[in-house]
Amino acid sequence: MADDAAQAGMDPEVFTQFIEQLERYVRERLIPAEDEVIENDAIPEELVDEMREMGLFGLTTPEEYGGSGMNVPQYIETIRVLAYALPAYRSIASINLGMVCSALKKSGTEEQKAEWLPRLAAGEIACFGLTEPGSGSDSAAMATTAKQNGNGYILNGSKRYISNAPQAKMALIMARTNDEALPRNAHVSAFLVPMDAPGVSIGKADKKMGQAGSQISDIYLDDVKIPGDALLGGEEGRGFATAMQSLDNGRLSVAAASCGYARRILDTAIKYSTERKAFGEPISQFQLIQAMLADSQAELYAAECMLRDASQKANRGKAIIEAASAKMFASEMCNRVADRCVQVHGGAGYLAEYEAERFYRDSRIYTIYEGTTQILQLVIAKNMLREFAAGVPA
Repeated sequence: MADDAAQAGMDPEVFTQFIEQLERYVRERLIPAEDEVIENDAIPEELVDEMREMGLFGLTTPEEYGGSGMNVPQYIETIRVLAYALPAYRSIASINLGMVCSALKKSGTEEQKAEWLPRLAAGEIACFGLTEPGSGSDSAAMATTAKQNGNGYILNGSKRYISNAPQAKMALIMARTNDEALPRNAHVSAFLVPMDAPGVSIGKADKKMGQAGSQISDIYLDDVKIPGDALLGGEEGRGFATAMQSLDNGRLSVAAASCGYARRILDTAIKYSTERKAFGEPISQFQLIQAMLADSQAELYAAECMLRDASQKANRGKAIIEAASAKMFASEMCNRVADRCVQVHGGAGYLAEYEAERFYRDSRIYTIYEGTTQILQLVIAKNMLREFAAGVPA
């Protein structure tokens, strides 16, 4: 029954009203505040509080735990609309909504859900600790360990490039619990770690190419003692599977962010092309400018269609190939649209005073996190070959 409710999601009429409210909020509050966010490299706390009040941290949390209970297509559409504004606004809420909430719903014990889901929905910021200095896509090289200590565990190690780590109250940490476990990746377990636990420390926020206002930093774990009930699901060896299941939602979120931001970028390019004149007429009248705008629209439309289809399939069950495909295509598309936007602006596109330059830098990360384009190519191909070998129809 719970799965049926999750697939049904929020009442369609209520959801439509919510999206209309969010669209106004994005244009009237979030976009006007972008310069302040960029200058301070942080979202003003009053805006974060407003986002909490709107329920933007609890979109995917079941209603019984204080959330909105959106299904996957509704959640992804909300992210697409939110992502029309500066990427930092999505980033501050996305870890709660995607990976951590998904992991708790699918793998958490009833006690873990009761403790953490209401807090996530209320806006306690979470982070997701998988990547390390010596391991990213290769979990076999993971060095963070969780050694049994009586009824609990002691964690040691570090995590790198962790989004929202400076603001987070809780981290979902992946750590080794068994060096000998087979099959591959069965050595990884997942732990719910309060960020104020003794032995947890945060590195200095990294200086990035773009995405101002979205902060990442390293997490250091030095003899961090946690109780046994911090083990997600109460079962060792399920951490990697949990991470991969959560990444499907994360990849759809990045695909949605790519589509939402690409729409903003394309709108900006269109507007500039109608205002900028050359040889006595708007450059929008030049066919080669029109070609760049048309190519951008066609690719964006294709990505939006992929996103909707993948979201529907994910809502009905596994969508590994579809989620990876949508993220790979949409993120690359967003980069191409941003590149064309700079080109439409000409020399002005290279200047920091125009948004085109910022769009170009902001978009670059979309092809990297939640699986690089190259890793996603492997994910897609391996799953295609696995389905072929199993006789699954294409």
